[in-house]
Amino acid sequence: MILIKNAKIYTMNNVIYDLGCIVIDDKKILEISSSIKTLKTNVDKVDKIIDVKGKFVLPGFIDPHCHIGLWGDSLGFEGEDGNETTDPMTPQLRAIDGIDFFDRGFKDAVQSGVTTVVTGPGSANVCGGQFIAIKTYGKRIEDVVVKDPVAVKIAFGENPKTVYNEKSQAPMTRMAIASILREALKKAREYGELLEKYEEDNDDRPDYDAKSEALLQVLKKEIPFKAHAHKASDILTAIRIAREFDVDLTIEHCTDGVLIKDILKDQNVPVIVGPILTDRSKPELVNQDAKIGGILSNEGILVALMTDHPCVPINYLVLQAAILSKEGMDEIKALEAITINAAKVCGIDNRVGSIETGKDADLVILDGHPFEFRTKVIMTIINGEVVYESN
Repeated sequence: MILIKNAKIYTMNNVIYDLGCIVIDDKKILEISSSIKTLKTNVDKVDKIIDVKGKFVLPGFIDPHCHIGLWGDSLGFEGEDGNETTDPMTPQLRAIDGIDFFDRGFKDAVQSGVTTVVTGPGSANVCGGQFIAIKTYGKRIEDVVVKDPVAVKIAFGENPKTVYNEKSQAPMTRMAIASILREALKKAREYGELLEKYEEDNDDRPDYDAKSEALLQVLKKEIPFKAHAHKASDILTAIRIAREFDVDLTIEHCTDGVLIKDILKDQNVPVIVGPILTDRSKPELVNQDAKIGGILSNEGILVALMTDHPCVPINYLVLQAAILSKEGMDEIKALEAITINAAKVCGIDNRVGSIETGKDADLVILDGHPFEFRTKVIMTIINGEVVYESN
């Protein structure tokens, strides 16, 4: 059992304690208290006391969209495992089978207080495969899974067009992207109907179809589509197809989201904006602006923030949130974008994202406000274990 005391606690659950306490037991948060005096836990049973002396304690930061472990740090093609560009429709691919958990990026994540990442394939294909939510510390990937799969990645616009134009095969147009996705979803729906008929009437079992099996999870609303879309027209196509097949989705990047903020609000579509520390390197990024976080959140839209690592190194997640705050996003909303909102958008808020009783004991202790440029991470705790401590 661990006791953290005298902490300025941002619970990300609408409560801030100036000199609060947190009790950790068996990898979970056992108790949060406004002071040592109001603590119900018997302090004599505590194995370790950490007196942070007024320093900041927040839930571990969450990157809700990145490719950590799938693009190796300091490697070329040998470490590039994020895009299977031999087929535009690959929903059956699982991120867990490509992640190098010994990649240096995970160490960077831990040292910057990022305790959970949602990582998976890139946006070369119309459907790239399945994303996974994992903790950032451990030795074996199976031991750190929060949720697998957490979403199926789809992509619209420039990326799949560019990749397959170079191969002189579909999709070379936005029409083909939508058509390929619709065809796969219709096949999956029919496959699901045949499976149901087999289970009910003992009919012939349909031949196994890995792609349809993966998409059935989306059609059953067990997980959402994670839709890469920058341009307003592509965002609207993603929403249109999602409504057509009655599936859930989140919009990733959402660069032109400001242009259609009323539709995003009306359709109740969560968004994951970013990254915002890159240049406008392609036509789809012409409207990239750090003001997007404040504008969309002020509309009541659920907003999270990504690094898209390695596009922006994962250790700059908090810096990006600070920039969103500087550019008009409410300070708490900006913090929520990398904690509780990131967890909500990805469907893992039952375990992470806020400091609440019963949730995983993932915490970051900082020597100043997280948005102060010179603030340092003093300690990172994952599943109740101190996994990083600064010198």
